[in-house]
Amino acid sequence: MTFRVLTAEVAHESNTFSRIQTDEQAFRERYFLTGSDALDQRDYQNTELAGFMDSGRKHGWSIDHILSAAAGPSGKVTTAAFDWLADPIVAAATSLNYDGLLLGLHGAMVTDFCEDGEGELLQRLRAVVGDKIPIAITLDLHANVTDQMCSLANIIVSYKTYPHIDMRDIGLQAGEILQRCMQGDINPVTFRVGCPMLEEVNGGRTDIGAMTGWLKAASDWEQRADVFAVSINGGFPCSDIREAGPTVVITAEGEMETHHSFATSIANDIWEQRDQVINDYLDVDTAASRALQFNSDKGPLVIADYADNPGAGSYGDSTNLLRALLNAGVTNACFGAMIDGDAVAQLESCRNGEQIRIKLGGKVDPDIGGGPLDLKVQLLHKSDGHYVGSGQMIGGLPNCFGPTAVVQCDGIEILITSIAQQLLDLQQFQAFGIDPESKSIVALKSMQHFRAEFEPIAAEVIVCDSGALATPDYRRRNYQNVRRPIFPLDADIDFQARDY
Repeated sequence: MTFRVLTAEVAHESNTFSRIQTDEQAFRERYFLTGSDALDQRDYQNTELAGFMDSGRKHGWSIDHILSAAAGPSGKVTTAAFDWLADPIVAAATSLNYDGLLLGLHGAMVTDFCEDGEGELLQRLRAVVGDKIPIAITLDLHANVTDQMCSLANIIVSYKTYPHIDMRDIGLQAGEILQRCMQGDINPVTFRVGCPMLEEVNGGRTDIGAMTGWLKAASDWEQRADVFAVSINGGFPCSDIREAGPTVVITAEGEMETHHSFATSIANDIWEQRDQVINDYLDVDTAASRALQFNSDKGPLVIADYADNPGAGSYGDSTNLLRALLNAGVTNACFGAMIDGDAVAQLESCRNGEQIRIKLGGKVDPDIGGGPLDLKVQLLHKSDGHYVGSGQMIGGLPNCFGPTAVVQCDGIEILITSIAQQLLDLQQFQAFGIDPESKSIVALKSMQHFRAEFEPIAAEVIVCDSGALATPDYRRRNYQNVRRPIFPLDADIDFQARDY
């Protein structure tokens, strides 16, 4: 029997504290691809869609891929943008009789009309396909998984790596479970167990720390005949929603009480280890001092500004770290990226080699992460911002920073872009004439994802908090909607996972 399967990818990680709403243009700037265009770009790469197609090819599915779309993390998704994305998927599900639906989502989308964008999409799909058609979804490890998602999706599978290098594998796993559902071999349900925390204390790091043990236990539990997926989600603390926080999510059948007890044991351990922080966040002046003193022939010192990570919805224009490096006299360095389309536009009329004074960064919200820098710079390079990734996460995938420039200021080469992206691939420097491997200092705006490609070239890695929008100090944010009490905003919480 040939099964007909609808596939789609819609991803957004919503930082509800951001001033920048996420509209249609934001999705178009990152990627919005339909049908065969999406397959041409995203099949056979490290994408959920490639995993879906792997499963489809293996089992001979008839696949209708509707669209693939993602916007860079930013503020709430507008109603118009959400409808623009959801309507074609729902219309396709309405028009044909499908045996299954397979969706690549994120799990932390918040819209301007509801807290749970993924749950809303699933609700609209259930309204037209009914309860009997199996729906499988993949989620980011940093999903805020809601009860609504679990009640509407038969199958939920989240990434198990951070940096996310297993997206294709997870897409394939979801597809294989869906195949068994469509055949009638299994009839799984999905549930979640959560903790009253804004985020797993180490942000879901999967290279070191307690998460490695939890994921090993999850993989071992998946070997049971009646268990199909165990996902441990770190949560996304920049979404101020009621159900924010880490979860253990299981797709299974059979002895559900046994599975629930297992999930509860992991959730309780996440809670018990809430003070075991791996990262040592330096202030920018300390990071700059370390950079000035650094001397190694084994590679550069990589400094990651967690707080201004565009991958968590920060504006990417914080100046505090760059200011500290300049004030300290750090040289033979590169810095990327400073998101400032106005500065790029000012440089557009300049010639390579020309010196010019610019106001750089700190323009979206000067009170967060530092105001603009008044700098005399030399223009080194101008570009339309297009590049193709070469690393484990985005290798082979075309990307664009928008109009882009590289300038030099007092021994620091600065990548300035128009579209916010975190640095996670060497090509994001190399395509624009910057060789990070030749530098003594590489400063970049990213959280964990940079480690996939930059840690192998580094003699040392340090991380800092510039005080920008994605600061790991949650007390700096004015939370209004999360369930209280919650760690670390509140003290003396008496909790066991079964109570939450």
